[in-house]
Amino acid sequence: MSAAPHIVVVDDHREIRDLVRKYLVQQGYRVSVAEGGRALRRLLQTERPDLIVLDIMMPDEDGLTICRELRASNSVPIIFLTAVADETDRIVGLELGADDYLTKPFSARELLARIKAVLRRVNAVPPHRELPANRRVRFADWLLDLGRRELQGPDGVTVSLSTAEFRLLKVFVEHPGLVLTRDQLLDLTTGREGDAFDRSIDNQVSRLRKKVEADPRNPSLIQTHWGGGYRLAAEVLPA
Repeated sequence: MSAAPHIVVVDDHREIRDLVRKYLVQQGYRVSVAEGGRALRRLLQTERPDLIVLDIMMPDEDGLTICRELRASNSVPIIFLTAVADETDRIVGLELGADDYLTKPFSARELLARIKAVLRRVNAVPPHRELPANRRVRFADWLLDLGRRELQGPDGVTVSLSTAEFRLLKVFVEHPGLVLTRDQLLDLTTGREGDAFDRSIDNQVSRLRKKVEADPRNPSLIQTHWGGGYRLAAEVLPA
């Protein structure tokens, strides 16, 4: 029998932490709580949670800052709790790598549904390969420096990548040779659940092909597969 998922709830309001912890424990989850970023960092030194529920508006350190720091080295799923109704804050949170958000006041049942949905999506995504310690890889005649977010062509010239293009290329080099659906690519790059009418991945693939393919209309590196999938048809090696 597999262990119950471990959820960490980060909120500066004790009442919210205790209520959420009690409810999730009743639903069969293991739950830890933290009142802010410092307590969360201490917890992460010894624990590897399956998901973090993270409040945005906290007095000492806001959730957006904590999320940005986590995403530099950690892919743990994050659901934001926010009392802010401003759409900009939600967009910033998702762009930083959060998987979902919930606006306060919220019902415990809705939070549970969001947690289940995020864990289901994450577990459906194929595991990625371990990248070299220096985070530099080669594929075909290209050199990608993941730490500096730089792509160099066969001629040694750096090619400019948008944030969306970099995230997409990073996913491809982490899953070389594997066909990834639009839904999986959307989840891996932005943390959003796929939509049958969402064409953003197709647009990003098209833009990326214009930068890495010798002939973007007849791509050989980023190949299309029938049914809505793409794969990187190149060996990825440490640089």
